[in-house]
Amino acid sequence: MSRITNIILHPRHGSNRGVTLILVMGISLFLVVVALHFSHSMLMEYSSSDHDVEGKEASQAIEGARRCIEYVLNNTENPGFLPDTESYDREKVTVNDATYWLIGRADDDLTRKDEPYYGLVSEASRLNVNTATYEMLLALPGMTADLAAAIIDWRDPDSDLTAGGAESEYYLLLDESYNCKNGPLESVEELRLIMGADYDILYGEDENRNGILDPNEDDGETLAPADNTDGVLDCGLVEYLTVFSREPNKRKDGTDRINIRTQRRELENLLQETFGADRAAQLLQNAGPAMGAIQSPLEFYVRSRMTPAEFTQIEDALTAVDGEFVNGLVDAGTAPAAVLACIPGVGSDKAQSLVTTRRSKSAQDLESLAWVAEILGEEGSIQAGPHLTTRSYQFMADVAAVGTNGHGYRRALMIFDMSGGKAGVIYRRDMSRCGWALGETVWLNYRQAEKQ
Repeated sequence: MSRITNIILHPRHGSNRGVTLILVMGISLFLVVVALHFSHSMLMEYSSSDHDVEGKEASQAIEGARRCIEYVLNNTENPGFLPDTESYDREKVTVNDATYWLIGRADDDLTRKDEPYYGLVSEASRLNVNTATYEMLLALPGMTADLAAAIIDWRDPDSDLTAGGAESEYYLLLDESYNCKNGPLESVEELRLIMGADYDILYGEDENRNGILDPNEDDGETLAPADNTDGVLDCGLVEYLTVFSREPNKRKDGTDRINIRTQRRELENLLQETFGADRAAQLLQNAGPAMGAIQSPLEFYVRSRMTPAEFTQIEDALTAVDGEFVNGLVDAGTAPAAVLACIPGVGSDKAQSLVTTRRSKSAQDLESLAWVAEILGEEGSIQAGPHLTTRSYQFMADVAAVGTNGHGYRRALMIFDMSGGKAGVIYRRDMSRCGWALGETVWLNYRQAEKQ
């Protein structure tokens, strides 16, 4: 008993060394864990700082794109028209260590895959949600009768209920209540406040809003969003709508246009100066006595039976409305078939003919609406004339950018307006949250380069 007690109370020196060894190993292990933790934390901090720098590089590249676009628009030789894509850099443009792309829209190609089309986009190629009639809105792909009526109620100044629409009585009963605006929309995103404008109707399958059919947008329910796997992009209503389209009601040189409806003497003088007295008299006689009822220069063209060459000479000098600006005209030279089909007198068949025909026209040919009359005929031209133009004064720049090695992705959508004479940004929206929008090719190229 005493021996056992002695061993417990007075352990041997070897046992002390074993305990000490265990303590040392435990402390060492603890220090290693602490070192690894701090090392990992420092690595994360470094990585976070690195990506923050690359994000700032991408943001600065977007600012560089903004300045470049303003310069291009302010120095174009042909203001009022979409700049030729060869006149500015639009794809893989380097700004120091960053790179940017201008994500555009192809000419009515909803099956484009892998890589976006690059360039500026004319806002006049879209239907103005503040000026389009109920019938025009209803003709848009995916539009419902109730949503079209609700849009009319949202923007008109009165509280009279349109059949199927909604006024404040509806919106005040929502969990987060608000009044019907009864005024014009300030952006297409404002449509989300309107009854019936759910996410799927507005944005369709184009989750990242880049205008191309990405793999996840054509795989059924495998990856978001849900899609119908038909190989054609449902881009949603916002792709076809704008609130920004307007053009100055003046000639290219800044002088006032002649109102066909109210300025008969001035019109006659213009025709005589341009074509001579005899031809002027003939054109006016062809147009008929009811000049006050003519709704557009295109209608005057078809009624007067002047030649396309003659109309091209005077078209810029004519108008049929008063006011400093004309809002909501659709550019026949850039609008997709889905938008053109909404215009009275056009319809889906002739809309596609317009798109097909303009591809064979020169840029100079597209500066006049004479070619449109060849397709629409007299009656169609008369109906469509008040809604069509060949001009564009607002342009969308959807700029995506990355920093060093393809990191720090940023994206911004900007609307440039030059209807006041000088181009400037009138609307800007961060689009980074929509996800990668540069297609698989750009992504894979960066990942491969990073591995090398």
